[in-house]
Amino acid sequence: MSDDRSILILVDADACPVKDEVYRVAARHGLKTVVVANAFIAIPRDAAIERVVVGAAMDAADDWIAERARKGIVVVTADVPLASRCVKAGADVIGPTGRAFTDASIGMALATRNLMQDLREAGAVTGGPKPFSRADRSAFLSALDLAIVRLKRSGYG
Repeated sequence: MSDDRSILILVDADACPVKDEVYRVAARHGLKTVVVANAFIAIPRDAAIERVVVGAAMDAADDWIAERARKGIVVVTADVPLASRCVKAGADVIGPTGRAFTDASIGMALATRNLMQDLREAGAVTGGPKPFSRADRSAFLSALDLAIVRLKRSGYG
C-alpha cells in the first residue's frame, strides 16, 4: 500500500459526501487515495485512486481502515467509533464537515454520539444531522489540506 513515510488518504466511502473533494485535494498534493466500501462504488479512472470492497459484514470497512491507521494516514469518516480507533492509532481523522477528530476531542465526540444513540433507542425524537452544506464542504477542504500540509512539514510525503 505505502511505505511508513508516505501520506495516504483512506476514505470510509459508504455515504461519504466529500469523495470528489478528496480526489481533488489528493491530486493536487500527489497522494494516493484508497476508497473503502461494503459494496462496489464508482471511482475516477486514476492510478492514484484505489477501490477496496470489503464485503457486507458488519464493520468490515471500519475494521479494514482501522487496521491500517497510523501516523501519516489521513482518514475521512463521519463514523465516530471508527474515528476513535484511528486517532488512537496516530492517524489524522477528518469528518465530512471538516471536523478534525483529535486526542482532545474524540472523548466528547464518543460521549455525544452514545448519548444521542441512547436517546433514539429510548424513543426520543432527536431530529438527526443537519443537511450537508456548502460551508461544510468548504470547511472539509480546508481541514484536509491543513492535515496534509502539517504531515508534509513533519517529514511525511
